[in-house]
Amino acid sequence: MLSVKNLQVYYGAIQALHGISFEVNEGEIVTLIGANGAGKSTSLRTVSGLIRPRVGTVEFRGRDITRMPAHRIVQMGLVHVPEGRRVFPNLTVTENLLMGAYVQKDRRKVAELLANVFERFPRLKEREKQEAGTLSGGEQQMLAMGRGLMASPQLLILDEPSMGLSPLLVEEIFRIIQEINQRGTTVLLVEQNAFMALSIAHRAYVLETGTIMLSGSAAELQADPRIRSAYLGDVVEETA
Repeated sequence: MLSVKNLQVYYGAIQALHGISFEVNEGEIVTLIGANGAGKSTSLRTVSGLIRPRVGTVEFRGRDITRMPAHRIVQMGLVHVPEGRRVFPNLTVTENLLMGAYVQKDRRKVAELLANVFERFPRLKEREKQEAGTLSGGEQQMLAMGRGLMASPQLLILDEPSMGLSPLLVEEIFRIIQEINQRGTTVLLVEQNAFMALSIAHRAYVLETGTIMLSGSAAELQADPRIRSAYLGDVVEETA
């Protein structure tokens, strides 16, 4: 579904991505893990058209989208839920969700999508007329994900969905991500919580300073001593 080849991205004179390549197949959850500054968010922003690479290509369903405007990429079915949630604080929950449906022209389809989001996130239904800025961090994350789903994505890109959330809410968010995937949406996930990401992903790539150092099935990487030492240290200590 997604093929990224030899991406080189610069911020001014500083090179952030050093020729990375990865792919996402239909129906998968694929995760990119790595330390802060490894290039994970830059990779996602390049895929969704928010950043232009100096070298390399991004193909979605066989079509080159490397230079395509971000809003056109959304119309094709690739939707990015950014780090930090980015809700519209002065709009209600429902208004925020409708902002995600701007690519939908059929009112009945919009109503159907809205009903599906409220079914998946009952807490949002309870707060549908509440301003988004008054929601808790977990509720805002649900709203950001719900807004992404309003565009009816084929591929949903999630950047740090568990950031700043309590352990209980983290488990709920990851359960919802699995459910979204099981209902037919492919997921590309960037997540600081490597243990949780690997627990739900099919495959994973490990980034270090803008380079992919390791890749494989999530189970293989969970068992890899290098990954356990670098990213799952707390888990290793608890189970030792």
